[in-house]
Amino acid sequence: MGRVAQAPAEDVITPPARTRARRGEGERLRDEILVAAARVLAESGSEQAMSIRAVADAAGVTPPSIYMHFADKTDLVYAVCERNFTELDAYVESQLAGVDDPSERLALRGRAYIGFGLDHAEQYRVLFMTTEFPEHYTPEKMSEMAGYQHLVDNVRECMHAGTIATDDPEVVSVGLWALVHGITSLLVSRPSFPWPPVDTLVDHVLATYASGLSRQ
Repeated sequence: MGRVAQAPAEDVITPPARTRARRGEGERLRDEILVAAARVLAESGSEQAMSIRAVADAAGVTPPSIYMHFADKTDLVYAVCERNFTELDAYVESQLAGVDDPSERLALRGRAYIGFGLDHAEQYRVLFMTTEFPEHYTPEKMSEMAGYQHLVDNVRECMHAGTIATDDPEVVSVGLWALVHGITSLLVSRPSFPWPPVDTLVDHVLATYASGLSRQ
């Protein structure tokens, strides 16, 4: 029985003071700001507690430097989350390396998703558990993200292999995403609830859902 994959915790390192970025270094400065903002967001415990001043101090820049790259704090927070979503996809895919069976890959995908969400709880909460979302994050853009497309492709592979009954792969994929998101969001938002062991819970829910899909 598989175990929930956990992402390695990142070391908290105080960055050295930096000099003003030279011409042509705008992208590097933006990346440094995102790294600092991700660290501050995780340390502060909520997006409300995170401030532009704190991010500027962590990045070794002035607040106006941040506004040169991000319209406001909301824009910065969601840029951090988009980066984290990319890291989530990279992490999940890394857990599938060397696994050829599509059904096993799908189960591992769910466990890795939950494990990563628990290890990055605040970023996960901001990305998936808030009603405030910038206008440029359209449903179309969300559905085009690599992580979602990888899930749909995996579901199609299972259908072609006959381990999942043929159906609309988009519907099945959204159902699976809703399933693992539900587990993750409950564990993140209600950590004090007397949950059964996470591995036991995840194994049971995923196995039950997979059994239902195979009998359709």
